[in-house]
Amino acid sequence: MTNDRRLIEDFIPIKEISVEAAREKSIRKGHISTLHLWWARRPLVAARAAVFASLIAAPETPQKRTALKQAMIDLCKWEAGQPTLDKARKQILEAQKLRLNLPPETPLNQVPPPKVLDMFSGGGAIPLEALRLGCETYAVELNPVAHIIELCTLVYPQKYGRKLADEVEKWGNWVIQKVRAEMGDLYPDIKVGEVVPQESEQLELFAPKVKQLTLAQNITPVAYLWTRTVKCPNPGCGADVPLVRQTWLCKKSKKYVALKVIPNHETKRVEFEVVESATEKGLGFDPAAGSSRGTSTCRHCGTTSKTNYIKEQGKAGKIGQQLMAIVCTTSGEQGKTYLAGSSYNYYIPNEAELKNRLENLCAETGLTIPNEPLPDYGVLGFRVQPYGLLKWSDLFTSRQLLSLMTFVKWVRLAHQEMLSQGYEEELGKAVATYLSLGVTKVANRGSNLGVYHTGRETIESPIGSGRLPMCWDFPETNPIGGSSGNYSDGLDWTIQNVRNLAEISNVAIAKRQPCQKLDLSDSSLDAVITDPPYFDAVPYSDLSDYFYVWLKRSIGHLFPEHFSSQLTPKKNEAIMEPSRHGGDKKKAAQAYEDLMHKAFCEASRVLKPGGMMVVVYAHKTTAGWSTLIDSLRRAKFTITEAWPLDTEQQGGLRGLRASLASSIFLVARKREKPHPNLPLTKVREQELSNFPPYQGGTEGGTGDYATEVRPLLSEIVRDRVKTLMSEGVAGADLVIACIGAGLRAYTQFDRVELPNGDELDASSFLDEVQKEVAETILGTVLGCDQKGVSAVDKPTQYYILGRYEYGEAIVEFDEANTLARGIGVELDGASGLTDGKLALVKKTKNQIQLKDYQERGALEDLGIQKTEKEQTFNVKPQAIGNAPSLIDILHRLLWLSENRPQGIYEFLSLAQPDTTQLQLVAQALAGRALTPEAGGIEGHTTNRTKEQQTIDTLLASWKRLIEENLFTKGS
Repeated sequence: MTNDRRLIEDFIPIKEISVEAAREKSIRKGHISTLHLWWARRPLVAARAAVFASLIAAPETPQKRTALKQAMIDLCKWEAGQPTLDKARKQILEAQKLRLNLPPETPLNQVPPPKVLDMFSGGGAIPLEALRLGCETYAVELNPVAHIIELCTLVYPQKYGRKLADEVEKWGNWVIQKVRAEMGDLYPDIKVGEVVPQESEQLELFAPKVKQLTLAQNITPVAYLWTRTVKCPNPGCGADVPLVRQTWLCKKSKKYVALKVIPNHETKRVEFEVVESATEKGLGFDPAAGSSRGTSTCRHCGTTSKTNYIKEQGKAGKIGQQLMAIVCTTSGEQGKTYLAGSSYNYYIPNEAELKNRLENLCAETGLTIPNEPLPDYGVLGFRVQPYGLLKWSDLFTSRQLLSLMTFVKWVRLAHQEMLSQGYEEELGKAVATYLSLGVTKVANRGSNLGVYHTGRETIESPIGSGRLPMCWDFPETNPIGGSSGNYSDGLDWTIQNVRNLAEISNVAIAKRQPCQKLDLSDSSLDAVITDPPYFDAVPYSDLSDYFYVWLKRSIGHLFPEHFSSQLTPKKNEAIMEPSRHGGDKKKAAQAYEDLMHKAFCEASRVLKPGGMMVVVYAHKTTAGWSTLIDSLRRAKFTITEAWPLDTEQQGGLRGLRASLASSIFLVARKREKPHPNLPLTKVREQELSNFPPYQGGTEGGTGDYATEVRPLLSEIVRDRVKTLMSEGVAGADLVIACIGAGLRAYTQFDRVELPNGDELDASSFLDEVQKEVAETILGTVLGCDQKGVSAVDKPTQYYILGRYEYGEAIVEFDEANTLARGIGVELDGASGLTDGKLALVKKTKNQIQLKDYQERGALEDLGIQKTEKEQTFNVKPQAIGNAPSLIDILHRLLWLSENRPQGIYEFLSLAQPDTTQLQLVAQALAGRALTPEAGGIEGHTTNRTKEQQTIDTLLASWKRLIEENLFTKGS
């Protein structure tokens, strides 16, 4: 059998690539993330690593490994230059020539490049990097919004070159000029008279006086800050209640600006006053004292407007809005100026006039505002419908709708003008497509659900986090102004992208079709590298309707094949969405698995024999993993490797937040031909030439769990823990990566049977893998074998592994519970670790945190065996219940050693611990492996914790404090 083991099946420098991937998240200039929003897009360097390592042969010698490692480190940098990329392309073609058995003298320019498919191509990161590395690239996507983004990323720049950027710049500026001429009066400059600054003692002490505006100075509004309002439910009051959750405007060093809310008892409305200080205390009030979780208090009578009342008002169309402040810039000066809306609200156009102009514009163009319906309430992440927001047009103010429709009008007219000037039809279509992305970028931040970022003084997208929550106050951007969310700014980012992307000469084949039925030939592709939807993490199609409704109006007539339906297609979208199945989560999960299975079956069909399958996955729950695993296994794929790469933005998507810092790159091979079951021995430096591309399993074969799967699983996990820990991988990423690698033992078979003949399902196998991983990591941390691990009680095992994974961080309950199941303990319930005064774990809502000795050690009965009362003088008390855990004993000891050392003797006489095991636990918790590295889970530090420092002190005095005390008692 020819050995075609690939680099990605042998090793990749995960630590170095993860550092670059994390650094890339802060890069803006020329990055495709600035071309258009798409959710969960992979870092480009991580995608590049996956493509390169999937197409290069594994090294045969340690010297080649060292050279390849450095080559990958150089390649997987944002700044990788042309010589580095050329070298990588050459290596890929040389590997391809060997795989195709071409004569050695064949010139590389005559070697067909490898064909690579991303079947869930989304924002285009993976196919872009395949293009950059010289591959014949196929990007398949069902969603029309993603497909348009891909055309602008993978096709148009490469097809038309840098001249395309010049055309986009020319016509983008043309659109802006036309729009400004038509609706510039909607965003007038503001003339400000002399303003006396708000002064305070702190202001004079710490900073110069607030900037004064000269008489009749013109300043430009860049955003208008609004609060929603309802009528006070008190019949005797009837005032307008502002629902604003907080009134901060700016929170920067020596610049604290907020709105002071002042009730006007004559008008029954509040007024807003801008207050600025060099210190937060100098403001003289608490700007955070607004509404809380949708409940607001009337500033006139004190009556509370609760969430249910506000929902009723919303459904009745009775939620209003009030201008709080205007954010402005001054020509030639830095920073923002804030004006109170109460003083300058006469600069806001009349609502009736806005609606009249909007009606006239629609009549002129024959278009309509986006009255398409929002998804049903309950769709993942959508929370606005109970407040009366039921159509996409409801997410925009009248002025925002008029502005967006005006941009739509002039984008369409720009295309007509290009054709009248003799532009080639496809070029004109391409330019118009980029102009339409400008419209959706304005809409992205220009809605009545946006967020004003008080630290950066910018407007944030309401859907950037992958959900659409309700908000009580919002910024309205000036789309023809000079700050975040304006058309000109978006145009500049687009032009930079087009120029960068035009440096790639080959064009991708971008197809919009369901990946369950690919328009590709059998056995035609060298690799499928894809990033599928993560179970229930992101409702892509529902979110993308936010943009679809504007693209349809801007360029729908140019792409009738993509914009003929009312909204984006959802029937074949692979996502666990219960609302599409009558609220039934089981049916939704089964539908997700079936669609993924069909997609992977197609991947198997189009892959060549020996072709590579790489699936990027970042879901944290067993349900998500088990459906993915079953989908791959049923499609006759064997998972051969798994690598964690840092790809997840902190505080990012709702389904990924507080979960993994990494994505797991699962590497799979087709199970096509019978292959003897060989024991897996991980050889990193020798015998690589004898290492088969996949281990065991025959098509349609059945594996015995006890004799074939379990032994292989143990060996894989032991090796992977050792390898990844040496690479600096820790925490949840280590556990999940080891679980991914352990899947090889299971997925090599079509069916795995237990000794009683029952089939072992994927979910049950995951539990087995988790136990194996937990035991192996514990053995490594404790420095003992499996027998030594089993001698340590389960709660203590959980505490050690929890400290190893999370340190002192607060983590999501689901993730922590996955770890608990691996150990064999419960977090919730009457006997759970979160129950009672002696609880080892603190649970708050859906988050948990391990308690340390300072929180638990003062409890008098902690770590003491419960006994029956003595009946006679000479009869020893009988123990009842479970023996105290070692972690309970250790925590009490730590507290006593620090606060009441004279009590140690008495405590040890009652606890009677196994000192060998207790010392092992203390040493494990003091170990440097438990001190997270910088850049780990949020909340970790490089400093040793207070508990570790106290354990250090205890261990230094172990013989005197522990052993001698117990010896004295015994004698």
